[in-house]
Amino acid sequence: MQRQQTMTAIPPEQSLIEYPSAFPIKVMGSNAEGFREAMVDIALRFDPGFDAQTVEARPSKGNNYLGLTLTVTATSREQLDELYRTLSTHPMVKVVL
Repeated sequence: MQRQQTMTAIPPEQSLIEYPSAFPIKVMGSNAEGFREAMVDIALRFDPGFDAQTVEARPSKGNNYLGLTLTVTATSREQLDELYRTLSTHPMVKVVL
């Protein structure tokens, strides 16, 4: 049995985020070659000023997974929604927070 989740849309005027702002996104995936670079490439598509030097990386205890914190400049709710969708659907990504 599949469980469906429905998200209630929050109107832009009720957003708790002020734009533009520095917005950290946590991405977890397999600790595989190219994972970090692929996530940086995606961040750059949505934030051309993104600095890859600011990426924080934390491997899991078993070193099988890698957690990355990407701090992008959020300019709109639409930008963040599309960034989350793009990251979430990437084949190397397990979780986006």
